[in-house]
Amino acid sequence: PFNPMVTLNSAVSNIISCLIFGQRFEYHDECYQKILRLDTECIQLTGSPRAQLYNVCPWLLEYLPGPHQTIFSNYKQITDFLRGEIIKHKEVWDPLNPRDLIDNYLTEMEKKKSDPEAGFNIEGLVVTCLDLIEAGTETATTTLRWGLLFMIKFPEIQEKVQEEIDRVIGQSRQPCLADRVNMPYTEAVIHEIQRFGDVVPLGFPKKAVKDTTLRGYFIPKGTSITINLSSVLHDPNEWETPDTFNPGHFLTENGQFWKRDAFMPFSAGKRACLGEQLARQELFLYFTSLLQQFTISKCPGEEPSLEGEIWFTYAPAPYRMCLSSR
Repeated sequence: PFNPMVTLNSAVSNIISCLIFGQRFEYHDECYQKILRLDTECIQLTGSPRAQLYNVCPWLLEYLPGPHQTIFSNYKQITDFLRGEIIKHKEVWDPLNPRDLIDNYLTEMEKKKSDPEAGFNIEGLVVTCLDLIEAGTETATTTLRWGLLFMIKFPEIQEKVQEEIDRVIGQSRQPCLADRVNMPYTEAVIHEIQRFGDVVPLGFPKKAVKDTTLRGYFIPKGTSITINLSSVLHDPNEWETPDTFNPGHFLTENGQFWKRDAFMPFSAGKRACLGEQLARQELFLYFTSLLQQFTISKCPGEEPSLEGEIWFTYAPAPYRMCLSSR
């Protein structure tokens, strides 16, 4: 029996690490594992009432102890690590042969060095890397944790996914993105994991950049706007069984995949999730690879809960699972 969180977090974070740093980190790399632990703690603490209180009264809590101080301390260590990686890149940087995001950002900094208003500087690069690491790790990892939990709770659905994997992919090769079009049931299950898991219930806050009128409502410039994605993903007018894990929500009568308009885990519009395509690819490849190789089951004497916990995201409560090789 084991908790899959650390392994999943390490695996998913290495995808975005390849894009940012041009390399992956080994699972036993203690320095990188520390960074992941610090970041996970930040995500957990950000959802706590005391940390949220800091957002309301920062002037009151700035000098008092509490989870907000841990969050600041953790981010200081994470950004120090990122600056170190950027320094390493600058030492061997070749603008004619960019290896990753950091190299390309350094090239843009050089092009715009005479234009400070362009906003390309080291601090901007540090924060950009931090944003991409968090956004490119936390939500995908949490979605996969929900997915494995649902497969434990609904073994009959897991069996159907494995039947489709065996029929379309088999056991002689790894899954690839081209398989998605031939795997409607697996696609439906992954979409239902995202809908029912509801990882980012309120999306990310936006701000109106000008006075706007929307469906008769006046929204002044500067107004912060939060979109209740959860209300859409669980709308009884849109889903036949909104409070039940049901892959049939995404299947037509003849078993074809159907992506519905009310499916909005990535939000919508111009400010929808930047990493949607990457996340969808990751979820498919990780999920099918795991179920191709393993059958997932609950631990003897343990019954994991479907009740989640409020972090910065909505995450499953810690659980353990067992794997058996297929």
